[in-house]
Amino acid sequence: MNIVGIIPARMASSRYPGKPLAKIHGIPMVGHVYFRSKMCPALNEVYVATCDKEIAEYVESIGGNAVMTADTHERASDRTAEAMVKIEAKVGVMTDIAVMIQGDEPLLHPDMVDEALGPLFEDATINITNLMAQIKDTEEFEDPNVVKVVVDKSNNALYFSREPIPSRKKGVSRVIPAKQICVVPFRRSFLLEYTQMEPTALEIAESVDMMRIVENGLKIRMVFTRHPTVSVDTKKDLNAVTKIMARDELFKRYHTKSEQCVKEASRLRENKTWKKNV
Repeated sequence: MNIVGIIPARMASSRYPGKPLAKIHGIPMVGHVYFRSKMCPALNEVYVATCDKEIAEYVESIGGNAVMTADTHERASDRTAEAMVKIEAKVGVMTDIAVMIQGDEPLLHPDMVDEALGPLFEDATINITNLMAQIKDTEEFEDPNVVKVVVDKSNNALYFSREPIPSRKKGVSRVIPAKQICVVPFRRSFLLEYTQMEPTALEIAESVDMMRIVENGLKIRMVFTRHPTVSVDTKKDLNAVTKIMARDELFKRYHTKSEQCVKEASRLRENKTWKKNV
């Protein structure tokens, strides 16, 4: 199967403008996500989909693949779909599964991609999955930057919200409060189907891509990940990730490579400019 990872990233985040290039131990956040995604053997290739030239230039400086997309997308899934079509036109190979990996998951573990892909390999009727993780405390449960999800007995999503769900008022102890982790594999045909659906009222109210699917009565299989992760929505999150990254084993495997790639790209640019001037 041709499985590609697509990392949607843009500078104009409403909650944290410019966060894809916010540095964590000297490497922009989107760089961490790119290098860690590349470690997943299931992905044939990884691309960064962006509407911002500065993001594209950084990705290319580390030897990565950047795909320029429209600056009108409100949803990362729509940006991912546009990038997938452009990638197919460029390489001449149709995608089987596009794995959307949000650019604000700098602690991504490559095994998380495998976890998310598992149900699609096991069941041909499943068209999309999302990762989820247990919410660890009340602060996270009440944080509007954290997308909460409730599921049915088969772990299909019932609802996503930035509000605390399910209700804690009745003292429910048998329901594990869970949050969405944005590692989202789509079958190709379903991703294109998604783009043909009109944006929905609850999608807009919650500002969550997946509500478009739920409101149209379609299923999203949720998968618990065993890997701890921290999504970056604020500078406080960035500081927390910076501390964790200092002792992260995966980081040690690519940080030197990142520095070398940037230096080499800079050297080539300078050499090109010198030749042009001569």
